[in-house]
Formats: sequence, C-alpha cells, structure tokens
Amino acid sequence: MEEIQVELQCADLWKRFHDIGTEMIITKAGRRMFPAMRVKIAGLDPHQQYYIAMDIVPVDNKRYRYVYHSSKWMVAGNADSPVPPRVYIHPDSLASGDTWMRQVVSFDKLKLTNNELDDQGHIILHSMHKYQPRVHVIRKDFSSELSPNKPVPSGDGVKTFSFPETVFTTVTAYQNQQITRLKIDRNPFAKGFRDSGRNRTGLEAIMETYAFWRPPVRTLTFEDFTNMQKQQGESMIGISVRKNQHFHHFYCGIFMCGSKYVELESDRSPAEEKL
Repeated sequence: MEEIQVELQCADLWKRFHDIGTEMIITKAGRRMFPAMRVKIAGLDPHQQYYIAMDIVPVDNKRYRYVYHSSKWMVAGNADSPVPPRVYIHPDSLASGDTWMRQVVSFDKLKLTNNELDDQGHIILHSMHKYQPRVHVIRKDFSSELSPNKPVPSGDGVKTFSFPETVFTTVTAYQNQQITRLKIDRNPFAKGFRDSGRNRTGLEAIMETYAFWRPPVRTLTFEDFTNMQKQQGESMIGISVRKNQHFHHFYCGIFMCGSKYVELESDRSPAEEKL
C-alpha cells in the first residue's frame, strides 16, 4: 500500500476556487459538488481487488459566517453537533488495481445534503462549516467493515489521501459573488447563465435577448414601464412597481419572457443568489 499514489485532477481549477474560498451548496434533496472530486490512481497491484471510497470530514470544530463588507469568512461560534457518518463507495467498486489505474476515478455523482434523516446515501453536512474531502483506497481483505453508514475502516490495507485545495465551506446559497461568477463560468451545466462573450452578468445576457431592454442593468422608471407595456402588450404579465423607501427608486417585479419569469432588479442579498 505504500507505493500507492493518488493525483487530484483539475487541480488548477480547484486552486482557483480555493484562492477565493470554495463554497459548496447543500440542499435537503442533495446537490452535486462543483468542482467534482476526480483522481488518478497509480501504484496498485494490478491483480489485487480494491474498493475506492470518499468521505468528507470537518476541518475544525467551528461554525462560520460570511462578512460582506470585508468579503471574508469569520468564525461565528462552535460547530453544530456531529452528523451521522456517511461514506460514498465508488459505484465501480469492487475492481482490480489494473482497472482502477486505467481510468480517472470520478465522484461526480456524489451529493451533499443538510438533511440528517436522509435515506438516499448522500453525504450529510452542516451549513456554514468547513470540510475536507478524503479519498480512500481499500484492499478487499480489509473491507469487511466498509459501509456507507460507518466510518472508513483503518488498517494496513487502507490508505487515505486528501488535498488542501479541496477544502470548502458549506452554504445553502452562495455568499461570495466571485464564487458565483466562477461557478457559472466554469461549470458546464451552467451554460444558460453564460453569454458568448463571457463578459456580462447573467442578467445582462438575458436582457440583451429582448428588444425592449439593453444593458447595462439599471433601475426602471415609469417611462420604461410604459414603453415596455406598449411594446410587449399581453406578453407582459405580473408587473408590479413600487417605491423603494430606502433608495427612492422604482422596483419592477416579475415579467415573463417566453416561458420564463425574469426578475429585472432584485432586492435579494448576495447570500440568496445561487446557480
């Protein structure tokens, strides 16, 4: 087992997130990680049988909060009570060392949840805590105690690997807008949020699609509202305009473009924005 080596794939992307402060969304139903953990394994016995598994453990015993004016994570108190242990056993397990070494081992189907009663096998985590993913190589003869609902067994036939750049903070909505932009830019499943030039915000890209709106995004006036009504006719639904008492400007609520509802200007905080 001493000869085994595990190399993190997409390490440059992980480092870009790490430099900002990686955040991972957790939901009741379970959310996949991005970036996903992908590794290349070397040094296995080609004829030996192995399980490959992953778990996620707390970095410390602290709970965190995001401070917007300084764009930093700060300690907010002690960690919440421990969650039930969960281990994600790679679906290709059990396989020979030769099989594992000929492929990139991807954990892209692993999901994170904050539902402590989850019965789908997702990894259970607390929001606003820092965690470290770990990859385990487990020889078949040491796997008798291996279970999705128990801690990973220890012993000479088990080797564990972790990568500092994969540490992340769990959130129910992204806190740092830089993380939101980087996820939109790099996640292939966020194509709908990108434009061909990759220079505009997702909202600006949507607005430019329609004749009655051109970026940059700005607050609507009554004149804009009247013009949109004339241009769109019955396609405009659910319009509401109200005076904002704090900033003395007008807020345009929800309108429908095709089959999608779009919010022109939102009074949601950055913490409520998510992919």
